[in-house]
Amino acid sequence: MKKIQMVDLKGQYEGIKEEVETSINEVLESSAFINGPKVHEFQKELEDYLGVKHVIPCANGTDALQICMMGLGLQPGDEVITADFTFAATVEVIALLNLTPVLVDVEPDTFNIDVKAIEKAITPKTKAIVPVHLFGQCADMDAILELADKHNLYVIEDNAQAIGAVHTFKDGRKKKAGNLGHVASTSFFPSKNLGCYGDGGAIFTNDDDLAHIIRGMVNHGMYKRYHHDVIGVNSRLDSIQAAVLKAKLPKLDFYNSKRREAARKYSKALEGQDHIVLPKTVNGCEGICETCDCHVFHQYTVRILNGKRDELAQHLSENNVPCGVYYPIPLHRQKAYVDERYDEADFPITNQLVKEVISLPMHTELDDEQIQFITKLVIDFVNS
Repeated sequence: MKKIQMVDLKGQYEGIKEEVETSINEVLESSAFINGPKVHEFQKELEDYLGVKHVIPCANGTDALQICMMGLGLQPGDEVITADFTFAATVEVIALLNLTPVLVDVEPDTFNIDVKAIEKAITPKTKAIVPVHLFGQCADMDAILELADKHNLYVIEDNAQAIGAVHTFKDGRKKKAGNLGHVASTSFFPSKNLGCYGDGGAIFTNDDDLAHIIRGMVNHGMYKRYHHDVIGVNSRLDSIQAAVLKAKLPKLDFYNSKRREAARKYSKALEGQDHIVLPKTVNGCEGICETCDCHVFHQYTVRILNGKRDELAQHLSENNVPCGVYYPIPLHRQKAYVDERYDEADFPITNQLVKEVISLPMHTELDDEQIQFITKLVIDFVNS
C-alpha cells in the first residue's frame, strides 16, 4: 500500500504535470508575472464555470474576505454575524476592520451556521451575515437569504472550502457556491479542492458597481496608474499561480467527483457503527448518494461519540494514518476573540463538536486499499 497522505498534492500533480508545466512555462516566457494574461484567462474561465458575472483574483482567501467587507463599505462598530465553528480567518478580518464579530452556533449534522441562531443574534447594528460553507457544502442559503432580505443585510459567502458545490433552491433552481449571496470569497491554498502552488484567492459577485470598487481595492485603490480613487490594499494573484489554477480548473468537477466517491466508500464502510456519526449532506444523505452534487468533501469529518476522539487520533498517527481535528477550540474561546457578550449556553453544538470531530484523509488520489485500511483501524479502535 502506498503511503497515506492527508492531502496528496504530489500524486495529483503527477496526473497534470504536462498541463501545469506548459502553463507555467508560458508565464516564464512572457515574463508577465503580475496581472499577466494567465490571470485574465483564469478569471474569465472561472466566471464561466461559476456562472457569476465578476471574478476578482487576489493574493489569498483571507484578503478576499476582508476586501469583500471593505467593498461593501462596512464601518467600525457594524456587527457581522458568522459561525463559531470555523477557521479563525473568518472572524479575523471582521476584527481587523474594527467591525464587531457576532459568533453563533452551528447545526449538529451539517456543521454549518444555524439560521435560528442568526435570527436571534440580529440587532439594529447588524449589517452582514457571513455563512461559511464548511467542509464542502453550502449553508442553508434559502433561509439565510430570506432572513437577510427581511432585515436588509448583506450576505458574504465564505466559500474557501466548497468551490464546485451546487446549491439547489426550494424552487428547484441550481447555482454553484460562491454565486448565491451579494459577494463571496474563496481561497486557492494548495490543499483546497481547487488549489494553487502557493497562496491565492478570489472574490465573486454579480454586482457591477461592487465589482468595480473591489477591482480598484485589490490594486492599491488604482484604476489608472498612480491615480488612487479608493483606499485599497496590495492583493493580487500572481501569474504563476493563475497558470496552475488555469491548468487545474477544467479538472475541478472530476476532482470533486473523486472526493465524493471516496466519501461514499468511507460512509459505506463506517455505517452502522454505534459510536460514529457520519457526515450528512444538506439533502440528508450520509455521503452515499451517487447523484448528490451538494457536497464536494473538502473534508470527510465524522463525530466520535464515546469520548475516544483524541485517543483515536493518536492511534491513527501511530499507524501512519494522518488525520485532522477541525476545529479543537471554538472561536468564542480563543484568546483573541473572547468577549463578555458570549454565553456558553449559546454554543451547545459547537462546544460538543470540538470534542467529537475528526477528519480522515480526503483527496483525489485515495484508493480502495487505503480506505479499507483507514476504516478498519477506526472501527476496531472505537469498538475496543
